[in-house]
Amino acid sequence: MESKRQQQFAKLIQQDLSEIFQKDMRSTFGNAFVTITDVKMTPDLSIARSYLSFMLTNDKQGLLQDIREKTKVIRGILGNKIRNQVRIVPNLEFFIDDTAEYAAHMDAVISQLEIPPLKEGEEIED
Repeated sequence: MESKRQQQFAKLIQQDLSEIFQKDMRSTFGNAFVTITDVKMTPDLSIARSYLSFMLTNDKQGLLQDIREKTKVIRGILGNKIRNQVRIVPNLEFFIDDTAEYAAHMDAVISQLEIPPLKEGEEIED
């Protein structure tokens, strides 16, 4: 379980990374829309694991690789934004957040289930 400090720091990193991806590096990724869905901090606050969601792109792995190659640049921009608020700028790790795709898959699976209706006088067994 994350401490309150980890959660606050993660929220700060998430907001600033979102701004970086939406404003500062928008042209770098073409038409792709990158969203920071979650940030998890290690207990010593030295590593920020960022989970990304991509829209308007077919090559998610390629875009993730491009982002990973630009990690130093992104960390430098982040450092300039938060330098007065933190002592150490965390190292950044990026991962694809596939929870939305997983939820859509589960919805499709559930919608394909054929559940017969109850007959008169039948009850659901526990």
